[in-house]
Parts: sequence; C-alpha cells; structure tokens
Amino acid sequence: MGKVKIKKNDVWIDMTPMSDVMVLLLTFFMLTSTFVKNEPVKVVTPGSVSEIKVPEKDVLNILVAKDGKVFMSMDNQRQMLDVLSGMTGQFGVSLNKQQMAKFQKDAMWGVPMEKLSAYLSLDAHAMADALKKEGIPTDSIVTNGTKGKSEFQLWVTEARNVNPDIKLAIKADQGTPYKVVKKVMSELQDMSENRYYLITQYKKQED
Repeated sequence: MGKVKIKKNDVWIDMTPMSDVMVLLLTFFMLTSTFVKNEPVKVVTPGSVSEIKVPEKDVLNILVAKDGKVFMSMDNQRQMLDVLSGMTGQFGVSLNKQQMAKFQKDAMWGVPMEKLSAYLSLDAHAMADALKKEGIPTDSIVTNGTKGKSEFQLWVTEARNVNPDIKLAIKADQGTPYKVVKKVMSELQDMSENRYYLITQYKKQED
C-alpha cells in the first residue's frame, strides 16, 4: 500500500512589525535612562522617607566619603571646563589640551590644585587609583597670615559664577561620621550657601 504524502505548507511570518517595536523600545530606554557616573569611592546613602527628587540638570554633586574625602561632579561638561579655567587661573596652574580633555571626561574630580597637573598626566587606570587617595581640601587657605576660602569653597564659588542657577547636592555614606558631613555643611554656610539637597535612599514609612 502506497504512502500518502501530505503536502507541507511553509509558514511565513512577517517580522517587520516586531522589529519596529523592538527599535522603538530600545530608543525609548536610551532616551529616558539616566546613566550613573563611576564614583571614586563606594557610597551607601542613608534611608529617608522624603520624596523630594534631586534635579537631573544644573547640579553640582558633592560626594563625601566615610573618611571625609570630598569629590565633585557636574552634569554639564562644557561648564566643567569653564569652572576648571577659573580655578587654574587663581592657582596659576597650566594645563594642556590633553589634560583638559581628561578632566572633562572624568566622572568626578577631587585632587588638590597643586597635584592637578600631575594627576591629569596619568593614564585612566592610574587616575582612578590616585583619585581614591586624594580629595578636595576643606581647610582654609592661609595667605600672609590671613585665612581665606578653602579649595572646596573656591570650587563651589567658580561653579556658581559659571552657572548662577546651579543646585548643590550632597551625597554622603550612611557610615560617614556626622562631624564630617557637618564640616562640609559649615563650609557652605560660611559662603551663604544655605540651600542644598541631601541625597538619600527612599524608604516607605512603616504604618
């Protein structure tokens, strides 16, 4: 008895609509995602029930490590160079184009001005290692026996000069001693910078 051959029909599925959806989803996530910058030290922020959100633009971020080291970052890279130019002019520090480009691409900055040129001459890996050991000085600069602003305060002042509408945001580790955070706050208060955000992890208030 002969076998009955069943005719097989090829099933053709048009994948064009699915490809369009995938491209649209990818574009959506790329446009709405906020990229987290690499930080020189790991910081675990304390919990809070506050729902106030930190602005995403025009923010000067101040990172305070457990040991009191202070680092900074800005979202606007063009303004970063203007701030850098103001600081190097005050301290008489000369940087070449390659060093300025490194500063602009760096996620955060935080070395004393006297070490800035040497720091920006390192390769990327060495810069990351060196940054962890430094920090922006918060001690007042003494000139002719008179105490002036600290380097930290001068960085904030230059950022404010470049962008008068810039917001300040402090991010400290939950294990950072209060006196360390208080020192940074006192530095800002001495400059009449009394409004700033404190970055925390949102936790729902228990009933």
